[in-house]
Amino acid sequence: MNARNAKEHTRYFTAPTTGIECLTASFCQHHYAPHAHDTYVIGALLSGKAGVFIRGAQRFAGAGDLTLYNPHDVHDGVPMMDGYSYRVSYPEADLIVEIASEMADSGILGTPSFPEPVVKDLPGCALFFEAHRAWEDSHCPLEAEELMLRSYRHCLSRHARIALKRAGAEEGPVARAAAVMSERFDEKLTLAELVREARLPRQRLIEAFHRDTGFTPHAYLINRRVDAAKAMLRRGHDPVDVAAASGFADQAHLIRTFKARIGVTPGAYQAAFAM
Repeated sequence: MNARNAKEHTRYFTAPTTGIECLTASFCQHHYAPHAHDTYVIGALLSGKAGVFIRGAQRFAGAGDLTLYNPHDVHDGVPMMDGYSYRVSYPEADLIVEIASEMADSGILGTPSFPEPVVKDLPGCALFFEAHRAWEDSHCPLEAEELMLRSYRHCLSRHARIALKRAGAEEGPVARAAAVMSERFDEKLTLAELVREARLPRQRLIEAFHRDTGFTPHAYLINRRVDAAKAMLRRGHDPVDVAAASGFADQAHLIRTFKARIGVTPGAYQAAFAM
């Protein structure tokens, strides 16, 4: 269907835990007036093409492009040809400074700056889309924050030229974070809670956890929930009750996650233990 004939749509929302403002939209006629934000503007185009006048020059963004505007960058935005669809976020400067400081090989002086406002970066777009969708769904705060950090970290390391710290030995902090998730797998844990227990900055915890366990914290938590669900199913508990007791949003979430890891549905798994 021609985008010019499609209805424009927008959805404005805030990301769980962090409160980052976000927008998902399709525009075929809407023209942004020149304006600026006191936040960063980090986004990616899903499809189509947009024109933007920024930093004294006309730029064009298409599918697979990241848009990386610094605070107070004056810009407009116009649909080109059949319009465009995009996802965008508006992280506060303090958050980006914090992430950059956690990941940098040397101390960060001042506010990180993106030298190019539009860059072609297919892997970066894929990371951002995954994170943005998780923020919009907001089923799991830990997953949403983990993906947010990974996406923004990619943008900073690739496009703001921030050198990364070398990973150290953090077995103790990793073990403490793992213990929290093992004991409280049925709760909506946040990354902030794991950071408090592990006593490591967020990004270092994620990197160390993955290095030592092969899982990100969120993946570890999901695996722990599946293990708990298996134990309850073996004891004959109803799958509906198992979903709630093991921390899944609903039975459909349990079925989808369980089959992706075990290869069969919870019902089929339970049937194998029936007398």
